[in-house]
Amino acid sequence: MKPILVFQQAPTEKLGTLESRFRDAGLSWQYLELFRAVPERLDLQEAAGLVVLGGPMNVDDVQKHPFLQSEVRWIQEALEAQLPLLGICLGAQLLAKSLGAKVSPNHVKEIGWYEIGLTPEAAHDPLFAGCGPRQTVFQWHGDTFDLPAGAVHLARSEFCPHQAFRYGPSAWGLQFHIEMTVQLIHDWMDDPHNRRELAALTYIDPTAIRLHTPELLPHMESLGQVILPRFAALCREVAGE
Repeated sequence: MKPILVFQQAPTEKLGTLESRFRDAGLSWQYLELFRAVPERLDLQEAAGLVVLGGPMNVDDVQKHPFLQSEVRWIQEALEAQLPLLGICLGAQLLAKSLGAKVSPNHVKEIGWYEIGLTPEAAHDPLFAGCGPRQTVFQWHGDTFDLPAGAVHLARSEFCPHQAFRYGPSAWGLQFHIEMTVQLIHDWMDDPHNRRELAALTYIDPTAIRLHTPELLPHMESLGQVILPRFAALCREVAGE
């Protein structure tokens, strides 16, 4: 059976709750640790789907992270093949860049728990249909993206208008981190690089993020219980070919 390929940008970026959704669907996955080594060749015809995870870099940081150029090319190939694709945070920004859209700094960093609003178009989306109009999600980003030409806008927040979009029948970009678990949140907040970032942002309260996680994480898990199995089902159709 074909595995789902996972582009991993940094050691602390993991599939999180996506692992259980893929396992429930009878799917396997393969991490490509691009921060360690970049494959010379990638045969996307042997993949059931593609997940592009987040990372601390920006999409144009190609001198320090040359694998970003390869990712853009592979994402474009996945789009041409209409392979199920899910980009999360940096992954969504790379998807937008692959589609010719501008990626730039947001006017404010979103870190922690935020409310997003689904657009009317989300009611007819293969992943988001039936979800409530207001959702609580976990964020950790400083950049944002323009909506790619031809994309369907699915979600926005007060501080970042482009929170989710779909391109074509089977590619989604999520600016927020739908995959988070309690352990991942604490691991990220304990990371030395992230601790320095948080210390420089006077409007972000790390203690409050930790305090509210037990209360707010179940709300995002409810959203994930809807959209993630639907994405897994798309991958299962390809894996079973």
